[in-house]
Amino acid sequence: MSRSLLLPTAAGGLETYTLRGSVPARPAAGAAFNRVAYSAAHVVSDPLAAADPWVDCAIDWDATIGYRRHLWSLGLGVAEAMDTAQRGMGLDWPTSLELIRRSLDAARDFAGARVASGCGTDHLAPDAARTVEDVIAAYETQAQAIESLGGRLILMASRALVRVARGPEDYARVYGRILEQVREPVILHWLGDMFDPQLKGYWGSDDISRAMDTALEVIAAHAGKIDGIKISLLDKDREVEMRRRLPQGVRMYTGDDFNYAELIAGDGVGTLPTHAHSDALLGIFDAIAPAASAALAALAQGDTARFHEILAPTVPLSRHIFAAPTRFYKTGVVCMAWLNGHQDHFSMVGGQQSARSVLHVAQLFRLADQAGVLEHPGLAIERMAQWLAVHGVHQS
Repeated sequence: MSRSLLLPTAAGGLETYTLRGSVPARPAAGAAFNRVAYSAAHVVSDPLAAADPWVDCAIDWDATIGYRRHLWSLGLGVAEAMDTAQRGMGLDWPTSLELIRRSLDAARDFAGARVASGCGTDHLAPDAARTVEDVIAAYETQAQAIESLGGRLILMASRALVRVARGPEDYARVYGRILEQVREPVILHWLGDMFDPQLKGYWGSDDISRAMDTALEVIAAHAGKIDGIKISLLDKDREVEMRRRLPQGVRMYTGDDFNYAELIAGDGVGTLPTHAHSDALLGIFDAIAPAASAALAALAQGDTARFHEILAPTVPLSRHIFAAPTRFYKTGVVCMAWLNGHQDHFSMVGGQQSARSVLHVAQLFRLADQAGVLEHPGLAIERMAQWLAVHGVHQS
C-alpha cells in the first residue's frame, strides 16, 4: 500500500504527504513506573444504534471496555467517566454509572489495574440548583452510587456549584461535607474554563491566585481524605506553584496537555518528594498510550533522556488536539483511536466528530505521524483516505 496521500492545506490546495515511517515506541512487558499515571479514557459510540445521536447516548460497550483493557495492558490507569468520555457533553449520568460499573468489573481481570471514577453533579441541571444543599445532595447521590460498586472517586468540578455559590466559603462547605463522608482518599479536579466555559470562577474567584488559596485551604483541612488534585489550567507555572504548596501525602496530577512532559519529569525542587514532580491524569494519554507507557518506563529506569525523546514529539500533536476551542479536543482523541484500529468508525456521542474541521484533522494526521504514534501506518493511510473522500478530497 502507498505510504502517501493527498492532504488539504491551509492555503486552500492539496499536498502529497508521505509517512516518515517511524516505529511507535512500546515499553517492555511488565515495566514499572515511578509515577502514578491515569489516562482519561474516551467512550466508543454505537453508530448503528436506532437512536438520534444528538439526543441519545448509544455506546458500543465491547469496544469501549476493550479500549480500557488496552490501557491497562500498557500499565496505565483509567480515569473513568471524565470529560474525555464526553461526561456532561453527551454522556449522561445513568450511562456514566453503567460505564463505571462495567469498567470496574473488567478491571478485576488485571492485577494492579487502577480505576478512578468521575463523581459530579451533572444529573442536576445547573438552572435547577437553588441552594448549596442541592449541590451537596447531588454529589452525595453520585458518590454513594460509585462507592457502592467499589469505586474510588474523582470529585469533578460542578457547574451547579458555580451557579449557586456566593463565595469561597460555599466551596469549602460543599467539599468539606463530601470529603467527610468518602470511604477512600479521592482526587479533586480543577477544570479550567477553557475546557468548560460554565466553570469560570471556580473556587469562588476569577483570580487564579485567590482560587488556588481556597483550593489549598480545602486540601489542608481534609488532607487525609485526598489522594491528590488534578488541575487542568494549561499553565505550567501555576501547576508548579500549587504543587509546591501541597501537604504531605497529597499528589499533584497534571492535567496540562500542553506541558505534561516537563511537569511529569519534574524539576527536583521542593521540600517533599511530591513537590518535585507531577503525576499524571491526562486526556492526551488516551491518544498516545503506547508512547506514554514507554516514556514512563524509561523515566522509572532513570533514563530521562529517553523519556523526553519519546514524549517531546507528541507535544505538538497534543497542543493541536487541545487547541481552542479546547472543549472539542475529544474529537482528536477519538480520531486517533480510529486511525490506530481501536474502533471501527470515526463517530462520536453527540455527533462531535464534526466539531473539528477537515484542515484540523489533516494536520492531526501529519503530527501523529511525526510523533511516531500511528500504530499501524498502512491502516491509518487507508482510513484517512476514506474519511477525506467523504469530505470531497479524493486520492486520484
